[in-house]
Amino acid sequence: MSGIDWIVLFTTLLIIVVYGIYKSRGTENIEGYLLGNHSFPWYSVTLSVMATQASAITFLSAPGLAFSSGMAFVQFYFGLPLAMIVLCITFVPIFHKLKVYTAYEFLENRFDLKTRALTAFLFLIQRGLSTGITIYAPSIILSTILNIDTTITTLFIGGLVISYTVYGGTKAVSYTQMLQMAVIFSGILIAGILVVKMLPESVGFGKALQIAGKMGRTNAIDFSFDWNNQYTVWSGLIGGFFLQLSYFGTDQSQVGRYLTGSSVGQSRLGLLMNGLLKIPMQFLILLIGVLVFTFYQYHQPPIFFNSYELGKLEKSQYNKELEQIKLDYSNAFTEKQAEINRLEKAMDAEDEAAINSQRTILENADKKTKAIRQQAVDLMKKNDPDAETNDNNYVFLSFVTKYLPQGLIGLLIAIIFLASMGSTSSALNSLASTTVIDIYKRLVNPNATDEKYLSVSRWTTITWGIFCILMALYASKMGNLIEAVNILGSLFYGTILGIFIVAFYFKKIGGSATFTAAIITEIIVFSCWMMDLMAFLWLNVVGCVLVMLIAVILQKFQKNALEAPEI
Repeated sequence: MSGIDWIVLFTTLLIIVVYGIYKSRGTENIEGYLLGNHSFPWYSVTLSVMATQASAITFLSAPGLAFSSGMAFVQFYFGLPLAMIVLCITFVPIFHKLKVYTAYEFLENRFDLKTRALTAFLFLIQRGLSTGITIYAPSIILSTILNIDTTITTLFIGGLVISYTVYGGTKAVSYTQMLQMAVIFSGILIAGILVVKMLPESVGFGKALQIAGKMGRTNAIDFSFDWNNQYTVWSGLIGGFFLQLSYFGTDQSQVGRYLTGSSVGQSRLGLLMNGLLKIPMQFLILLIGVLVFTFYQYHQPPIFFNSYELGKLEKSQYNKELEQIKLDYSNAFTEKQAEINRLEKAMDAEDEAAINSQRTILENADKKTKAIRQQAVDLMKKNDPDAETNDNNYVFLSFVTKYLPQGLIGLLIAIIFLASMGSTSSALNSLASTTVIDIYKRLVNPNATDEKYLSVSRWTTITWGIFCILMALYASKMGNLIEAVNILGSLFYGTILGIFIVAFYFKKIGGSATFTAAIITEIIVFSCWMMDLMAFLWLNVVGCVLVMLIAVILQKFQKNALEAPEI
């Protein structure tokens, strides 16, 4: 990066952090630290909710996912608007009425302490592991820019987020997220416009999408019903609905965001606006990935997008072999580019026969370049068995740093940093609030002063921050980050949602039946995942439905046992 980019990057980050710390000064009690004294309007709730969900993973991995496999991932969010409506009708008014700090306090009132503790424990495991992945995402950026190992950059990013989250609590989180999302929306729009402008003059926005479509990258909608297909309309509407309902309704990282609303109405409006804005936002991010794909049909992409890992191979004893592979790759790309030009001419002439012929030729050319690229990956593994050989998360970053103008590179990298800071700080704040309220205050020290709870909250934030950093150091082994974090969530969200659904709507079912049902369900969900029986989104449906069914059956057996006559 140039000096201008570094100035833009650090100035943007500094302004955001200082603003958040300034606005959160004077936080002296546990309610202010964890819930911001319920003082935020709907637009702040909307931006905070969106910033919590839209981590750096969104802006790194989603374009890479669209680049490699198309836009089908947008279907993942189709259940979101429906989930927001259900939340506004049920969850929001109940949580506000009970004046809870966390979602799990309600479960003790409804069931018992063990069910509350189990649900809080499931959340802590899931959110602690997921937050590690969100910390790792921006460390990829620094690693690529500075050409240093991600271990160093992970420690730096984690320490930065922990520092201001510990100081300001949820106020620092919410205020910084408002500015973060404003910068993020602006940067995404600018990036999309510039990608189109950098295409050849003969290729405008429409033709760029047509070319990507002919090569299978605009497949946004799939109405087929296939249990093993990760992204279809049905998995998004049904599985996505259960996942989003559980995420926004039972995950403290989100519940804590809309509990900061000044009233039930403000929290509801904030969630509804999130439901309206999230799908267009995600569509735009994926669309940029598709446009980058078209761009790389006219400009040779690197043989491997992770420049750090590629640099290690270039300095190794296998450099000569790599140079030959690079030469073969360059020749294959030149041949492929000629076929792209022929496809473009066929499209201009509206010659369907020629278009279909070129599609087949391009599929074969694409397979050839991928095979050559795989040779480089195999060589990378040979040089270092622990090398990170999945470069999907580096596609958009590589494009940004190589092709965008000075100043804008710094801004877009700042955006990815800000997204990570927003989601990570929300997660750390929710981990601290759940640990303090549901574990420490309830089980360890129920009669401490407000000052003591505030102090423990800060130390708990630090402890969880360290845990998440340790998890981040392992995240490179998990493939595409945006899929990894959602798969991880799907292992727990269905069970947690099922517990809450039983609590809200099955009034005759008690805590013991629900507690046992949740444990049995979690074992079944993990088994389904380990045996790869279905696409991960369906795990949310299975988990939720099983908790309800098993709880009903167990409650009936308990009732029959109590009513049975003694012999």
